[in-house]
Amino acid sequence: MRRVALAGADFLEVGVPFSDPLADGVTIQRSTQAALDQGMTVPRVLEQIAQAAIDVPVIIMTYLNPVMAYGVERFLADAESAGATGLLLTDFPAGADPELEQRVAASRLALIRLVAPTTRPERLVQAVRAASGFIYLISRLGVTGARAEAPPDLATHVARIRAATPLPVAVGFGIGTAAQARATARVADGVVVGSALVEALATGGVPAAERLMRELAGAVCAEAR
Repeated sequence: MRRVALAGADFLEVGVPFSDPLADGVTIQRSTQAALDQGMTVPRVLEQIAQAAIDVPVIIMTYLNPVMAYGVERFLADAESAGATGLLLTDFPAGADPELEQRVAASRLALIRLVAPTTRPERLVQAVRAASGFIYLISRLGVTGARAEAPPDLATHVARIRAATPLPVAVGFGIGTAAQARATARVADGVVVGSALVEALATGGVPAAERLMRELAGAVCAEAR
């Protein structure tokens, strides 16, 4: 976590492993199972976030089940204490549980919302209404995992979201190279890369993940200039 932050990440997304990661592709599924096999738990994830004590925002990405099993109020309090600043629940649609949304809103964690390319206009308004931090636009349908190129209609979807909310728009799912990151940064406020970094970590260790992070950060910064 520290090395990736030092390599240029503007924020860090830390996943809590879950045994049924429906939104994730083979890379994250494999890493999730490896983490579970080695005894990774919600308390241990929070402990590692606290120990890392990095200077960039940390967003916890997980599924609803681990949070409910841990206890919502306890999770929110412990996540704040660990230094997390945001929460992204992959399988928690906007409006599914207004009471839970209010509990997160009452905490100091930003509630990050996922929006798909197929989200209808009326649904988009509802999805972004209670969001905070930024909006996470899924660049394409399907699960997480690096793809060959960025979608050609990405700018259209980003514009739709910007018309519905003043929050920044970050794009993820399928971005894995510096070229893709640069292309995405031309139209969005943020670029999210997960599977490619995890794959680099698996094949080349922390140095490989760090090198990729520097390439991605360099490409995004170059585009911003």
